Amino acid sequence: MADITLKGNAINTIGNLPEIGVKAPDFELIATDLSHKTLSDFANKKVILNIFPSVDTGTCATSVREFNKKVANLKNTVVLCISKDLPFAQARFCGAEGIENVVMLSDFTDGSFGKSYGVEIVNGPLAHLHSRAIVIINKNGKVVYKEQVSEIVNEPNYEAALNAL
Repeated sequence: MADITLKGNAINTIGNLPEIGVKAPDFELIATDLSHKTLSDFANKKVILNIFPSVDTGTCATSVREFNKKVANLKNTVVLCISKDLPFAQARFCGAEGIENVVMLSDFTDGSFGKSYGVEIVNGPLAHLHSRAIVIINKNGKVVYKEQVSEIVNEPNYEAALNAL
């Protein structure tokens, strides 16, 4: 269980992020076109998981915009932006913002991603949403970087994440 804060107030996640060096847990999430996506759909690519509570909050929206800019010229790399937002809200946001370089995925159906990656928040006002975290998976499906952002309103360390690629 990760100890994190929301505006200085202690909250917890259901578990911890996968350890560096382990095979990343597979998942099935819903894309904005309502198709189902699994980790294996992105095989042989470097994968950045940008995990957050909701695209309708300032810091979450900023992280999507930042990764959209930063990965535009990276080869063989995909950013998966994962939340429990409905795919319709994710599509609306991307359309309004001109977001084209990331893949928005939703864990709204059963929350299994949040549980298997240890990011589901278990208490406080954001209970059942995802915490803010970054996980980077190499072309071989192994976790090579992880960051559980300790204060939810803070942005992740983009440079450290990109340097891990």
